[in-house]
Amino acid sequence: MSSPASPSLPYRSEYWELRKPAARGRKGVVVAQAREAAEAGLALLEAGGNAIDAAVGTALALAVIEPSNSGLGGIGFAVLRPEPEGEPVVVDFGPRAPRGLDVRAFPLTGRMKEDLFSWPEVAGDVNIHGPLSFAVPASVAGYAHMHQRWGRLPWREVLAPALALARRGLPADWFTTLKIASAAKELRLYPESARIYLRDGLPPVPPYQGSPSFLPLGRLPETLERLAQAGAEDFYRGEIAQAIIKDVEAMGGFLDAEDLALLSVETRAPLLHERAGQRWWLASGLTAGKTLAAVLDTIGPPAPRGSRPDAAWYARLAAALLAAYRRRLEGEGAGPGRAAETCTTHLTVCDAEGRIAAVTTTLLSSMGSRVVLPTTGILMNNGIMWFDPRPEHPNGIAPGKRPLTNMCPLIAQGSAGEIVAGGASGGRRILAAVAQTASFVLDFGMDVEEAAHWPRIDVSGPERIHADLRLGPEIIAALEAVAPVTRVEHGVFPINFACPNFLLLHPDGRREGVSDARSPWSAALAEESAAGKTAGA
Repeated sequence: MSSPASPSLPYRSEYWELRKPAARGRKGVVVAQAREAAEAGLALLEAGGNAIDAAVGTALALAVIEPSNSGLGGIGFAVLRPEPEGEPVVVDFGPRAPRGLDVRAFPLTGRMKEDLFSWPEVAGDVNIHGPLSFAVPASVAGYAHMHQRWGRLPWREVLAPALALARRGLPADWFTTLKIASAAKELRLYPESARIYLRDGLPPVPPYQGSPSFLPLGRLPETLERLAQAGAEDFYRGEIAQAIIKDVEAMGGFLDAEDLALLSVETRAPLLHERAGQRWWLASGLTAGKTLAAVLDTIGPPAPRGSRPDAAWYARLAAALLAAYRRRLEGEGAGPGRAAETCTTHLTVCDAEGRIAAVTTTLLSSMGSRVVLPTTGILMNNGIMWFDPRPEHPNGIAPGKRPLTNMCPLIAQGSAGEIVAGGASGGRRILAAVAQTASFVLDFGMDVEEAAHWPRIDVSGPERIHADLRLGPEIIAALEAVAPVTRVEHGVFPINFACPNFLLLHPDGRREGVSDARSPWSAALAEESAAGKTAGA
């Protein structure tokens, strides 16, 4: 019999039961990884905006108060239903390498890098942090494109909540401390990043009691004010663009004025996958959408409605995910990778009329490149890390090239007419989380609150399964017959699973939204319901 301290038993760092309620109503719902951003989106709905206005406002707010995951210097993908009964579309504002990138600036050390992607190590990690790691920032263009084409409120009004939050500053609470501490080793290398995020060279620590203070965010408020006045075009061809390029040139980066001026956002049809009376609209392009479609094909028909996932279902899912990743890595060169900190954000919004937005946006790594541009306060992405640093390999680094990403926003219709929309953050773990959460709702008939709390597995590569400690011995045995299994805790930190958030629109007009229970800041909020009450997490 094992003793309580036996090393063969998985260690549990969090001995509590974490739950978040769903937001419910018959009008708009906003789900985001930070409550204040969800509140920003909800305020825009209540001011007469539609789901696109609310999604853009939420994303801009996240760019201020969730710097570990997103920012004005980021990129993303969205799946939208811009009209209540219309067909979904994909908005692609994904990463692209600068046109002047020189592959010789990324010499290999001969070792493998154990990070978010297991690429060969680059000398000085210059593809992971610092000015050489910047991909062309497309988030602002993506948000502006969505707003200009389908929004209802004035741009300045949509941007106002983010501006107010930027003027106030970043809350220096315990979760901020954790996120900054995780990136502090590199943040300290860049003067403006260190000045903003490291007090006396150390991460901020909240007071023992009372309320946390707020970190001033450098020149970010002025940049947002300029965006509000001059419009998003200024970010790519105006004063903001000039300030960005001035700072990048001073740091020796590859990004130049032409990269910004020539950036374009693409709207295209989604990848439509039909399955047993269901219709799944998946993000097309260099995302995980095609891989998710392969998983759905392989796993077989949906389980009986009202049943619950059993050992056989988890085993089929694990086998499908392993096979899909094997094909993805062999054919598209995404790199095997390993578990790493969640470093993306996802938001899902619907309005009273039935428009829907599922938006995934990222800086790639936690705190992106770790570089804050001093003239603008913009935290830049490290999108060059998406590339294999060997140019001759699939997904290999090259000037002007677009890399494969793991983002997987979706909208899906069930066989009974219900609509599910969602996505997740979490790098390579996104695919498994989205597949399971959507299946829990569409196949098994769970409500979103039950689905959000149901234990999951993670498969982030072709060789191993990670299983939630809460899964029973029969399920673990079935998984072990498929591939080696590591039992892990689904907790706040370390982060072993992706962080999904989802909406469910019932045919009778009811709406439900839920955020990830393990993400401390996340929330789902609903507009005033017919009963006159606001539901929220």
